[in-house]
Amino acid sequence: MTDDIPADGGRKAVQSRAGDASAGDLAAGSFSTWLGDIGAAIRGERSSDVPCDGCTACCTASQFIHIGPDEKDTIAHIPSALLFPAPGLPHGHVLLGYDNRGHCPLLVDGACSIYEHRPRTCRTYDCRVFAATGIDADEAGKEQIAERARRWKFDFSTETAVKEHAAVRAAASFLTEHADELPPGAAPQNATQRAVLAIEIRRAFDETPSPEAVRAAVLRVRPARS
Repeated sequence: MTDDIPADGGRKAVQSRAGDASAGDLAAGSFSTWLGDIGAAIRGERSSDVPCDGCTACCTASQFIHIGPDEKDTIAHIPSALLFPAPGLPHGHVLLGYDNRGHCPLLVDGACSIYEHRPRTCRTYDCRVFAATGIDADEAGKEQIAERARRWKFDFSTETAVKEHAAVRAAASFLTEHADELPPGAAPQNATQRAVLAIEIRRAFDETPSPEAVRAAVLRVRPARS
């Protein structure tokens, strides 16, 4: 379940790999700190702080970007021709699509042309969720995201971080293996949703939970739809 961490905890080994630039690894930072930050980003309390260093994998991965009706500043900075109604969501929710290369049309010369006004989806996106959960970003067109995610290495230098990581991995495994047991409409539809939901419900896996406890945790963050 926690294949990055040996049975004895192995915190020093994991920490040393996190800084091993010669192996192409990328330092993802303290796992506990990141977990708190990504949780706040998912709840809309802050933006993600990802050390992208020029990487635009998420901008070139054939992704539809959801924009909510409250994101008026963002909508004002995007040509209306690039937006279309989001299927299955109330009026005012829109999607920003991609060009025939799978690139965001607002990516210009390798950079976001509306960076200070970018959608909330972009502000909170963090490909480290795949490294944390052990879930592969395996959809077509997302190969660069998957490659980037595999290079992230977290610092597990505390016992708390080791336990938190184990809970996240257990949540991810449950969502992968028991999606049919989730409430109607609550099952993740893709790898990104599955990874994010694993982060959201990981506290239910601090101990071995019952299926009922997991379903309750899912419903707290993703109400069922009929």
